Amino acid sequence: MVDAQEEQSVDRLEQLLDCERKRAEDYLTRLKYLQADLENFKKRFDRETEQIKNYCTERLVIQLLDVVDELELAVKNGEISTTPESLLEGVEMTLKKLRKVLEQEGVTPIENPEGKVFDPSRHNAIAAVERDDVEDSTVIEEIRKGYMMRDKVIRPSIVKVAVKSSKNNQSNQTEEKK
Repeated sequence: MVDAQEEQSVDRLEQLLDCERKRAEDYLTRLKYLQADLENFKKRFDRETEQIKNYCTERLVIQLLDVVDELELAVKNGEISTTPESLLEGVEMTLKKLRKVLEQEGVTPIENPEGKVFDPSRHNAIAAVERDDVEDSTVIEEIRKGYMMRDKVIRPSIVKVAVKSSKNNQSNQTEEKK
């Protein structure tokens, strides 16, 4: 009686083992398919990313080609024109179009900093000019306009900054020591 029960138990365990082996094989097969799908997805994603990187500026370039065409036309007209006004007018129209293209891309000029406090996140100082008629660290001249793209500075303004004269600083330091 014990033998029959043990045999049934062994048969039952073998059936369960076979069932679990089949499930394990099924899971392994599914895992292999999922791994292959993941690899294919990664390859496709890499291809698409590379394609996007290569052609993401296409819309901007097409707009800039219109500006190039206008500049070429302005040069051609400048060569045959006898008045500088017509050439200037053509260049101004082209500049206006270029600014519009930049604006559509979220590029805006940094506000003229003259008379404002120097901001190192928006300005790049190339010279310090001694002046007593303005506050220390005040921008006194913008050399080159800076630009932002949305909320990020992509080119800081190049500026000259006022500093108090060294004679004035020396006399103030001498007075403070006394």
